Amino acid sequence: MPNYHFSPRGSFAVILPSTNVAVEAEYGQMLVPGISWHSGRILIRDPVLDSDAKFDQFMIDLRKEIGNAVENVMTAHPDFMVMGMSSETFWGGKAGAAKFEALMKDLSGGLDITTGAQAVNAALGKLGAKRIGIITPYQTVGDEQVKAYMTECGYDVAAIHGLKCPTAKAIADVPPEVLKDAFRKVDGPDVEALVQAGTNLFCAKVAAELEAELGKPVIAINTATVWHAYRTHGIEDKVKGFGCLLEKY
Repeated sequence: MPNYHFSPRGSFAVILPSTNVAVEAEYGQMLVPGISWHSGRILIRDPVLDSDAKFDQFMIDLRKEIGNAVENVMTAHPDFMVMGMSSETFWGGKAGAAKFEALMKDLSGGLDITTGAQAVNAALGKLGAKRIGIITPYQTVGDEQVKAYMTECGYDVAAIHGLKCPTAKAIADVPPEVLKDAFRKVDGPDVEALVQAGTNLFCAKVAAELEAELGKPVIAINTATVWHAYRTHGIEDKVKGFGCLLEKY
């Protein structure tokens, strides 16, 4: 039940790693009247991501702590849950994604869930794009999981480029021009849309700028996740400045 004092249209729980500083900032920029975001932070004890082994360990630690983050934010009595982290939502293909969504639904007592993987899939479906280029902040092991999920969903992944950020916090420090260069590396004349994974990359505005430059959809994961959360919750407001997805659909 929405709290009519501060969020008559819905209060959204957002689950994110403790190292993440981009989600709250970008979600706040895309805020529409009558809703609120409430964070549950997953404690990240070791943020080092400089190898596949370290990335795997990061995922193991995240799974151990995620229940505590959900339990914490549920004391605010939100009415919808949004995953402000993306790697786990792609892990294990469609079956792994469905298993993760079911876990979050169970931990939250039955709340509807928006995940990054789910949102990107829905966004590409809405845009009618099939051949895509992807960028991530991940090591190779993470890139492989994203590519496998998108391929299983029926997309033709032309190229994927991982920035191999050395720590979870360092992801947020990637400058706009590096992000744009990464997108250009996976673009091509036959690529219909570009996609970014990794919620701690400040990419929402960058993607919108590049979309205008290239004349094709550029989907930042935080933008897609906000769009999906709004639309599945019955909020149809259009938001300008973040690309065609929030502006037109």
